[in-house]
Amino acid sequence: MENRYIKLQAPGCNVPLKVVPGHFATNHSHINYYIDMTTLKTRVSEAQEVARDLVGLYLYNTFVDTIVCLDGMDVVGAYLAEELTKAGVMSRNAHQTIYVVTPEYNSNSQMIFRDNIQPMITGKNVILLMASVTTGKTINKGVECIQYYGGKLQGISAIFSAIGELDGMPVNSVFRERDIPDYQTYDFRECPYCKQGIKLDALVNGYGYSKL
Repeated sequence: MENRYIKLQAPGCNVPLKVVPGHFATNHSHINYYIDMTTLKTRVSEAQEVARDLVGLYLYNTFVDTIVCLDGMDVVGAYLAEELTKAGVMSRNAHQTIYVVTPEYNSNSQMIFRDNIQPMITGKNVILLMASVTTGKTINKGVECIQYYGGKLQGISAIFSAIGELDGMPVNSVFRERDIPDYQTYDFRECPYCKQGIKLDALVNGYGYSKL
């Protein structure tokens, strides 16, 4: 797969998005591109650039107290907190800085926060930060978790999103579906590749891929 990478650029972004065409399965759908965000999430210079691109999507009158990171987005989350602070986005935290946290998953695959982390969610203005969004189902789980612990959702951000909004809340992203030529997502029951007998190349999620 590594030999099939294509690099794509988005307007105003100085880092490329690496994609691989093929037949892939996520937890919720089948897709025709694997989007590799490894270096965007782990290489300092690229994570900083992603954070700079995302910060411009928030209004200066937005309050942000906590960033909840999914898909291994902690490094980007830390830089996003820094960029939001530089841009003048206000925090209601007593120390005037932003928390960056990650939920755990219990045995039922539900997102949870331990007792020591819950004060960083309860009553706080929260941004949900993800690597990629295809169907929006993971967003729903994240939003439910934040609301369960009493957080107030102020925004949803991702490196890539195939949807523009969910339940009236915009999904802010650096890259969109239009940036990937012919990007498609299918219900696994309606996948044309499966109907043609084309085997899956890999199982993918926000953390990476496992070849089959």
